[in-house]
Amino acid sequence: MANRPANAGAHSAGPQQGTQQGPAAAPPPVHHQDYPRSRRAAAAKAAKASKASKATSQIVAWLPYLIVLAGTVAGLLVASQGSRHAGRGAAVVGAALLVAALARLALPPRYAGLLASRSKAQDVAGFAVFGAAVLAVAASLP
Repeated sequence: MANRPANAGAHSAGPQQGTQQGPAAAPPPVHHQDYPRSRRAAAAKAAKASKASKATSQIVAWLPYLIVLAGTVAGLLVASQGSRHAGRGAAVVGAALLVAALARLALPPRYAGLLASRSKAQDVAGFAVFGAAVLAVAASLP
């Protein structure tokens, strides 16, 4: 239908002048083969830019998690130095959990990364409660 001339409608009476009679004439060639190429090039550029921004957002999404993980590991390393340092190590772990609660509260879901596992309220409450509990234990240690 797209290749038919505009004046060759269903209401035409008989064969038109200047057309071939007999076997059906081949439709005129359609030159839209170049159109998808230009579309593909634009789509490839957009995909490349999208990939770069997606990679950047993935790095940004991992950053809060890695900071909290580093704080927790540092606290565990301090606590492993002996019983005299257990309170300090527990305080560092508790502080890292409170940082996780603040990060989850402040960051939008796409940048919260692995800190976001449930709703924002549940995540913040969980990190805050566990952080406060670990800090309470750290305060009770000599």
